Amino acid sequence: MALPTPPSSSFHSAAQSLSSSPFTDPSTVLVPPGSPISPSPLSLWNSSMRPPCAFDAEASDDSSWSNAHGLCDIDPLLHSAKVRTCDVFVGYCEGCPSVTRFVKWLRAELEMQGFSCFLSDRSRLRDARSVAVVRTTMEAAAFGMVVVTRNSFSNPYSVEELRMFLDMRKLIPIFFGLAQSECMPRDIVEKKGFLWERDGGQCWNRYGGIEKDWMEAVDGLSRVDMKLEARQDNMRDCILEIVRILGTTLGRISTVERVRKWRELAAEEFMFPRNASFVGRKRELLELELLLFGEAAGREEELDQVERSRGEYRRRIEERGVKISEDTARKGKEPIVLMESDDEIEFLQGFGSRERMVGRGIAVVTGESGIGKTELLIEFAYKFSQRYKMVLWVGGEARYLRRNYMKLLPLLGVDVDVVAQNELSLDRQGGGPKSFAEMEGEAIGKVRREMMRDIPFLLVIDNLEMEEDWWDGRNVMELLPRFGGETHVLISTRLSNVISVQPLRLLHLSAGEAMSLMRGTLGDLPTEDVDALRALEEKVGRLPLALALVGAILSEMPINPLKLLEKINRMPYRKMVWNGKKEDPVLRHNPFLVKLLDLCFSFLNHAEKFKKPSIRMLHASSWLAPAPVPVSTLVLALMEVPEGSHAIQLWKKCRRRFACMCIKPRAQNFEVELADMMVRLRIVRGCTKIGYIYMHDIIKLYARKTDYSSIAHAIVQAITTGGSIQGHYEHAWATCFLVFKFSIDPSIVDLSVQDMVSFIKKIVLPLAMHDLKAFSQYTSVLELLRLATEKLEAMEDSFLSEGDNSSNKSAVQIAPNIYYEFAHLRATLLESRAKLMIRGGLYDIGEQLYRKALNIKEVICGWEHPETQATRQIIEKLISLQTNF
Repeated sequence: MALPTPPSSSFHSAAQSLSSSPFTDPSTVLVPPGSPISPSPLSLWNSSMRPPCAFDAEASDDSSWSNAHGLCDIDPLLHSAKVRTCDVFVGYCEGCPSVTRFVKWLRAELEMQGFSCFLSDRSRLRDARSVAVVRTTMEAAAFGMVVVTRNSFSNPYSVEELRMFLDMRKLIPIFFGLAQSECMPRDIVEKKGFLWERDGGQCWNRYGGIEKDWMEAVDGLSRVDMKLEARQDNMRDCILEIVRILGTTLGRISTVERVRKWRELAAEEFMFPRNASFVGRKRELLELELLLFGEAAGREEELDQVERSRGEYRRRIEERGVKISEDTARKGKEPIVLMESDDEIEFLQGFGSRERMVGRGIAVVTGESGIGKTELLIEFAYKFSQRYKMVLWVGGEARYLRRNYMKLLPLLGVDVDVVAQNELSLDRQGGGPKSFAEMEGEAIGKVRREMMRDIPFLLVIDNLEMEEDWWDGRNVMELLPRFGGETHVLISTRLSNVISVQPLRLLHLSAGEAMSLMRGTLGDLPTEDVDALRALEEKVGRLPLALALVGAILSEMPINPLKLLEKINRMPYRKMVWNGKKEDPVLRHNPFLVKLLDLCFSFLNHAEKFKKPSIRMLHASSWLAPAPVPVSTLVLALMEVPEGSHAIQLWKKCRRRFACMCIKPRAQNFEVELADMMVRLRIVRGCTKIGYIYMHDIIKLYARKTDYSSIAHAIVQAITTGGSIQGHYEHAWATCFLVFKFSIDPSIVDLSVQDMVSFIKKIVLPLAMHDLKAFSQYTSVLELLRLATEKLEAMEDSFLSEGDNSSNKSAVQIAPNIYYEFAHLRATLLESRAKLMIRGGLYDIGEQLYRKALNIKEVICGWEHPETQATRQIIEKLISLQTNF
């Protein structure tokens, strides 16, 4: 497939003709009467004159027209009369919003990859000078890309661009919503096929052109070897292919390598696989598409159906309101308008607000736990993933929201680089270092700026628990890009109202959809079984999560619906202790769901091959973070950790042997088969990463309520002794929440002195340094280090009070090595906190912490020890800098 190779002489001639242009000031150029140049707004972009994150157009007198067509930041055309040669010229004509979104994304992506790009819709040029600049740029461009739509064949400028780039052998056409085989001149002229019934015919007559020129352009277009075909379902692949082609042709190997790496990264963008048994929610998917894109391309019939249902709702409610008004007027009472159901109330309050948010790029999905919010988001993300450069999935759980958001930095190619600065430097302009809030705000701003370019991303925040950040109260709006941009935001939550956006409330599935979800692959059922399924549907509250569990049990166990119903009814109800309103009320209000989960866990517990290991894995997973969990980590937590120092050593030895066994294929097969069984039973969700599982919040809560007391301790031991925490930082944070008392939540796991020292060394310090360096997480890191220090101080007092009364020896004399390691770790924590305080400008607190660390080192290391001397020198330098400052 040959690529177009433009002649090199065109670059110099174009530059010379432009530099000698008689035009000097755009404001002085007048369009003569009768000129063919249309005095309409300009859509033009020159990469050498504008920042890459904007999409400019010439000012229009009618601002409402500009806003309606997605134009923003209207600026003058040029600041200079000269324009450099560019790598690619992209021409297009006004069409549907998808075309505008595509060309903006294409221009932004090309500029981000280092190509100079000139984007123009020449039909909207305002004056003669603009025409001359664009014409010269077309001649100077290395390649000419023309976005070909059905409207292009009736547009004189698009036809001229095709002819011009064909003559210069520079043309790379991009067929948008078309195929090259559909663009035959005879089919267009004779209006052959559904595609050309409306837009075909003698298109040259629409703009007063010549038939011969038009036929030459279209015929040449149908014969071009190098072409691209863009559709709604391959926009991402098409744009990346354009970048790869240009990088290969222009000899930019680094660009081709970046495209390859990006494709590898995008292959792992989804946390969960697509649900092959997804049922229903067609209307909700259409609503989300309208809210985010402002259109539903190719789905006019479904859109009309939704509009008709809305109109029917309004008509019925208005008729009932009129009838009630007449009755009350006849009786001489005040008119009162009644509603039939909560659904109609939600309709009246919701649809009007959501209609105002159409096309703004933000949508909120709400509903009770287990209703299917995450499944809807997964289905939408998979269905429309090609319209975005990447789907950015963020867990919205309160404690992990900020960290999950900052994990987008490496995905977006942004480096925080917070460790490059000197902790004792006071050289900042304006005096003093930045505060913690400023540094964290800058890191958040870097993520937001990347998402506010013309490159579209889909930011999915799943299960948002609070509108304010759990650590510092920062509003979630500070994390989101501006509404109306190219990046779209999709949020799921149980909250009734979030960020002042009217949510799309998920209701229960219809009777037919619920039956389909429960029956699964089962064939025809007798009437008694169908009645049993209906009874099961009502007893579980029509909750989709429970319906899926019923379907999984019927598929995996040799039991029919009637026997399943009878078996669950005979099971005793397990009473649970609830801790206030913070816990999800679904289990509390649905005892039949509790018995259904009892049956699922009982099946795993009595399975011939798995038995208790599967139950312990589920209990262990319930204490970890709301993120994919490696099955290998859960396997390490299967053994109960005995008490006592000798038993702990025995545990470590057994753990090492067990880890060696896990390397063998037989052990790996056991893990895979066990995880697969739990996934098939819908107790856990499968993940795109092999060897990882994810547990739903309802099942996690159930597992915690039925947990053995030693499982939480076992998972802490498994994380601590598992070696490196790289790749599992969320679960390292979860163990910290179990060991330390954050906020009003109590600590759950009590560790011995040796275990606590090991935990802080292997988990706390590496976790703190990683989050500080990678994500600029000052608030959470400082709180973690403070709690670890206080825990050590409390344990030190207890340790020193212990001793052997018979020999009159203190605990320090009995175990000097343990005390030295214990005290030295405390000094390390104090120094780490002091460095952070100084970096945030809190010099007094930093000096106090350094002095405490110095006192400890003088006792355990001695006055002349190098570590003691180093700490003393830091204090002296700090005092000197504060005096000068």
